[in-house]
Amino acid sequence: MRILVLTALLSVAAAIAIKDNIDVVIGKDLLANVDVKTKELLCWKLLNHILQPTVYDDVREVAREFNIEENFDKFLKDDVVKYFLDVYKMGMLPRGEIFVHTNDLHMDQAMVTFRMLYFAKDFDTFIRTACFLRERINGGMFVYAFTCAVFHRQDCRGIVLPAPYEIYPYFFVDSHVINKAHMLKMNKAVNDPALYEYYGIKVTDKNLLVIDWRKGVRHTLSEDDRLSYFTEDIDLNTYMYYLHMSYPYWMIDDTYNVNKERRGEITMYGYQQLLARLRLERLSHNMCNIDMIKLDDTENHGYWPKIRLHTGDEMPVRPNNVKIVNKHNLKDKMIIDDVESMIREAIVKGKFERRDGTVINLKKVEDFENLARILLGGMGIVNDDAKVLHIVNVFKRVMAYGNYNFDKYTYVPTALDMYTTCLRDPLFWRIMKRITETAVLYKKSLPKYTRNELEFPGVKIEAITTDKLVTFMDEYDLDITNAVYLDETEIQKKKSDKIFVARMHRLNHHAFKVNIEVESEKAVDSVVRIFIGPKYDCMGRLLNNNDKRLDMVEIDSFLYKLQTGKNTIVRNSLEMHNVIPDRQWTRRFWDTTLDTTNTFDTVVDSYWYKSRVGFPHRLLLPRGTLGGLELQMFVIVTPVRTGLVLPTVDMTVMKDRRACRWTVCYDTMPLGFPFDRETDLTRFINSNMKFTDIKVYWKDMSTANAVKHVDVSDMVMKRDDLTNMDKDMLVRMSYRDVMMMSTDKMTRM
Repeated sequence: MRILVLTALLSVAAAIAIKDNIDVVIGKDLLANVDVKTKELLCWKLLNHILQPTVYDDVREVAREFNIEENFDKFLKDDVVKYFLDVYKMGMLPRGEIFVHTNDLHMDQAMVTFRMLYFAKDFDTFIRTACFLRERINGGMFVYAFTCAVFHRQDCRGIVLPAPYEIYPYFFVDSHVINKAHMLKMNKAVNDPALYEYYGIKVTDKNLLVIDWRKGVRHTLSEDDRLSYFTEDIDLNTYMYYLHMSYPYWMIDDTYNVNKERRGEITMYGYQQLLARLRLERLSHNMCNIDMIKLDDTENHGYWPKIRLHTGDEMPVRPNNVKIVNKHNLKDKMIIDDVESMIREAIVKGKFERRDGTVINLKKVEDFENLARILLGGMGIVNDDAKVLHIVNVFKRVMAYGNYNFDKYTYVPTALDMYTTCLRDPLFWRIMKRITETAVLYKKSLPKYTRNELEFPGVKIEAITTDKLVTFMDEYDLDITNAVYLDETEIQKKKSDKIFVARMHRLNHHAFKVNIEVESEKAVDSVVRIFIGPKYDCMGRLLNNNDKRLDMVEIDSFLYKLQTGKNTIVRNSLEMHNVIPDRQWTRRFWDTTLDTTNTFDTVVDSYWYKSRVGFPHRLLLPRGTLGGLELQMFVIVTPVRTGLVLPTVDMTVMKDRRACRWTVCYDTMPLGFPFDRETDLTRFINSNMKFTDIKVYWKDMSTANAVKHVDVSDMVMKRDDLTNMDKDMLVRMSYRDVMMMSTDKMTRM
């Protein structure tokens, strides 16, 4: 309780500090040595209402007066500036068009823009260059390049940017919600009680317009839509976007220093962990494994994004039962076949030879980093910055078969095309499955862990206990004000008269603690890893260690100083490593007078300010079931090991950049240890590790205060709707229905 009060006070103090500096401007004075909060405020100004010219006079003035051609000396590389000017004069993506992450032309221009920002000599030059760009280039491209530069510039460390769903809500919010916001903007929120009740709209005294996300058309194309509450979660998609921002596939130049980190392994393990986490969510619905994509098959997993872009274009729907390969994408399919064959052959041979003759070793344990970079970026097939082949993007292009360039720049993206939306599409998970299977193949070529590598002499885990694990659906209010345009009066006031909020339902769970009792014969530093994973498969069969190793989710890992004798380790889920709470409303810091009661959690966890990339705390646990989903928790305590690293990897760089994902900053054992390789089951279990059974209970909030337990075992979704959380769409099964379902399953088999 004391910690919560303290963090709440710190949150208020931070808001007041920013409010006191709200009038800070980008004037004539140099901004090279200003404090982090002032830098943060200046960055927020540049990202506010990105679809319109900036409302801030100082930004406009700097953009008008700053002449890049007269300031070559303020950049570290002249050639970067000259090349940008050449590209800029030739013509860049027009303002108003959609910036697409898989479009080669768009990305080439974004990289040129990023380099301009990255190679600015100091923060003053960086922010003035950003002002220049903010008013001249495409808004989406600016957000991408600017965000990436903030992630990687040393003088921007500590700056927390607004969440991407606040900057550009279109990629995160269903189209019917955006449409209602525009409707309210047009009629200036003139109250029509009957209409508001129908649309689920509420207006508060503080000019908060709340739109109920659930008051819309519920539609589905496949059973994967049962998991839409998870795959379309705004924080999960932010996690994916920020993972890309930390290690962009095109950032292969050693100048950026990210090649000194375990970038390939981190990205690959991030993909594998997302797949494992989805696997647990599928078990909550008795759904089986994720199948990898097969390009020669018919794709029967359709997807309806329900996203309308700011141009008015709808993100395309992919129907069921579509032939993947056709005359339009055959070339991309051939590229995938050739590259995958080349990589798999390299795994067998133990080396990868590029066209320029450079040989990349793929023999040792630490060489997994090389393979991961080949697959996911950081190392080109050809040793040339202009010829990076990103195989994930090629897969995405294959599935964009229904989209064509209307003219030189116009491109309507699919959900797969954007890092902010790709997790929404069930097909992307199948692409990830195929990519990670190549990594699994490499791990199979490595020797199994020996008992010496697994054990920790003198250390024994006596017991593992947890609080009751309970999940539920709660409400969250998402600020979507940046999705509507400011009128002339609001531009003069520099803010919207009304705040538009989308009220959504999302998966959450009660905070819990994990208690670990450890006996140690001596005082020693150790690494503790905590996993949760399945006990049974979707058919109720007991899984052994090798069956479930790729489905184990690492929820926590940390250093711990063991003392001689009994040690009681207590880990609160809110304090687990690489886990962050809800991101706060940026608007809360702009206007501290705003009444935000019941709109978001007022507690700010200090870790939020330490790392931009973190897995959402809300999603640590899968949904579970009413009777309790049977899972297992695994804890292993190992000594600190620092021997298995590539010569280029530098832990100091990762610590300095606050890129400490999982155990990369204090231990060099492979990520996912000990589940990253197949194990000898006769030698696996030692005293320093322990499995324990756990259950995850689903709390149905709609019956929480009335009927405590509702038997829905004989209920199914209506055939035209698989929206799992809508109880009004559940119907009782008759005997005839059961027989028809059984016959249908037998027919498909």
